[in-house]
Amino acid sequence: MRPSKSRSRNNKNRNRQPGGNNQNRVFDSSGPEGKVRGTPQQIIDKYNQLARDAVLANDRVAVENFQQHAEHYTRILAEAQREAEAKREQQEELNRERQQKREAERLERQQRAERQQEQQKTVPMDPASAPQPGMDADPVAEATDHGLVDTPESKPAPRKRVRKPRVKKEPQAKPAAEQPAAQAEPSPQPEADTA
Repeated sequence: MRPSKSRSRNNKNRNRQPGGNNQNRVFDSSGPEGKVRGTPQQIIDKYNQLARDAVLANDRVAVENFQQHAEHYTRILAEAQREAEAKREQQEELNRERQQKREAERLERQQRAERQQEQQKTVPMDPASAPQPGMDADPVAEATDHGLVDTPESKPAPRKRVRKPRVKKEPQAKPAAEQPAAQAEPSPQPEADTA
């Protein structure tokens, strides 16, 4: 009894059992008459058929062997059914809890809405907050509203900062002996920034 293996190339040696004992899981069973492949119920049916054939052939050893194989798969099938039933009951319990929670929330919302309605009925209405006949809601807002939506394109662009010009340093006072020589030389040109 070996579960069939997937021969896909992307297996990458992950020795995982597929999904536990599923009733529809396919098994490869190596019985006395060769391999039998199928779900547990199909294998049970096949071994029972082989056992009947062995009875007709008057081969008691083969009958016992086929019945043992069928019994083994009967146990596998029963275990899978128990697991499926337990899983189903667990799911039903979870669904019942969710339904009760939803019902409680719905009831709470309904009670809250009823309390709010009762509070609104009991609170006297302030005449100043009531709508006044002949008064506009907000005449200032209506005057400035053109019915258009403000978009970033419609807003004026922010002004760029203007830098102050660089302050030129005044030449320092030179000793009297150097002044005539400095006047004879042409003044050096300021170097342009290469940065």
